[in-house]
Amino acid sequence: MNNAYLLALPPRITRVFVADDHTLVREGLCRILESASDIQIVGQADNGHTALTQITQLQPHVAILDLSMPGLSGMNLIKRIKHDVPSASILVLTMHGEEQYAMRAFRCGANGYLTKDSATDELVRAVHRVAEGKVYLSLSMAERVAISLNTSHDKPRHTLLTDREYEVLALLVKGLRLTEIGQQLHLSVKTVSTHKSRILEKMGLDTTAALVRYTLQHHLFMEDLTAN
Repeated sequence: MNNAYLLALPPRITRVFVADDHTLVREGLCRILESASDIQIVGQADNGHTALTQITQLQPHVAILDLSMPGLSGMNLIKRIKHDVPSASILVLTMHGEEQYAMRAFRCGANGYLTKDSATDELVRAVHRVAEGKVYLSLSMAERVAISLNTSHDKPRHTLLTDREYEVLALLVKGLRLTEIGQQLHLSVKTVSTHKSRILEKMGLDTTAALVRYTLQHHLFMEDLTAN
């Protein structure tokens, strides 16, 4: 096959699915991505359950996911997509800038991690990279992850939590009641209460107020706390 023939081949179209519960954000992402001639938006969703169903049906090359959506969300959604559609690469696009979120997302099967304050050209670059089967992480996040890994011998207590417990912790310090957390994560109040008890036990704390103080001291969920 000669070079002239290769140059004549049309570029591979990357099929992308976008899931975010904020309509303006989702539509903005679609406009940015569709400005690239080799990216096609094949579907959108505003909640985790719809996203999983649509991604299973549409089989996109790349699924862009927000970590905080109604219903099935966060790490559990990443795991389900990787199980049901292993060919799809997952790019997390979230407001959570803590390295703990990034590390947990990659352990669950994500291929890339970006925060929503990233530049538009970085988003397109990240989509192309994960579509090629590679990993994408912004330089600043990569540095924070590296520092966290280098100090892993002295792990902070929140790293002992499971992914589900970490999700519950985020909602507890945000001020949600157990019933509200149960509704958002589709769990019974009893299950949420059990998670809360385990969180307190693992972290050696005894009240929700103590959890809030801990998260402030360790700069966790700062976007959520300042939004309130």
